[in-house]
Amino acid sequence: MNKNNGFTMIELLIVIVILGLLASLVAPKFFNQLGTAERGVALAQMNAFETALDTYRLDIGTYPTSLESLRKSDIPRWDGPYLPKDIPLDPWGNPYVYTTPGDDGNPYKMMSYGADGQPGGTDTNEDIVHK
Repeated sequence: MNKNNGFTMIELLIVIVILGLLASLVAPKFFNQLGTAERGVALAQMNAFETALDTYRLDIGTYPTSLESLRKSDIPRWDGPYLPKDIPLDPWGNPYVYTTPGDDGNPYKMMSYGADGQPGGTDTNEDIVHK
């Protein structure tokens, strides 16, 4: 009696289909978590900016007109740099938006436009506003 060890074509196709189904269930959850992580990174970076901005205000008396002033400036009483490295881009490679004065009487507004780099949007394209 001759025994063949191995898999038939049908068995291989069934395994491939099962792996494809599993991947289609797991991949969306994985990529959703990736978007959540990027939003967390953006918020963490903006929190670091907030600390640097508050220190700048204590030294100078006003908030800077741009985030770059946290790294270098020729303003009297400037005691920086207030950030250890250059201003990073947001997790999607876009610059953070910083305006002074901010909305509703706030001294400044800081935000990221999200994955698409455009105002507005939903899901990963939603704007992230630091409050």
